[in-house]
Amino acid sequence: MAASPDPNPELGRRLLSNTSVHLYFRPQVLHQTVAKLRRAGYHVAEADASRWLCLPDMHADLSRMFHFPGYYGRNLDAFNDCLRDVRAHEYGFPTDATGLVMALTGYEEFAREFPDTAHAVLDIFAVHSRSAMLAGEQLIALVHTNDPRFTLAPVGATPVTWNAEEWHNARRGP
Repeated sequence: MAASPDPNPELGRRLLSNTSVHLYFRPQVLHQTVAKLRRAGYHVAEADASRWLCLPDMHADLSRMFHFPGYYGRNLDAFNDCLRDVRAHEYGFPTDATGLVMALTGYEEFAREFPDTAHAVLDIFAVHSRSAMLAGEQLIALVHTNDPRFTLAPVGATPVTWNAEEWHNARRGP
């Protein structure tokens, strides 16, 4: 089945213009973006990262979100390998979807406990997003944080930026 025409073809391209990973502070801004992407035909895989109290919790949620096979090794190398298969539509990314969105909430809590892994997950996703663009695919990460000053080092050799609505510090509060 072919994908329906994207009623807002600029949305995905705009989100991917500088980076594939975007930060969100206000939940309603994240929810509005997710709703727009769903209406545009994107497949959205969601998880609450604040519930990832240990690395096995994270891997269980990633496996669920992307429908990883039973042999998923539950480590970052396996995540990288399986995300390559997701990108190729082997599982977790319907062929009729406009693109794939990974929406994570409460990420600052996970990042505080597991900073290297939190960065690596988004770095791996960003690298696959860039590769996917070469094949005409769109992989976008929307990352919610309850910390209006939350920052991450660049992922996939690109910066992690705030969404356009909350770009200015004043839009995220004092």
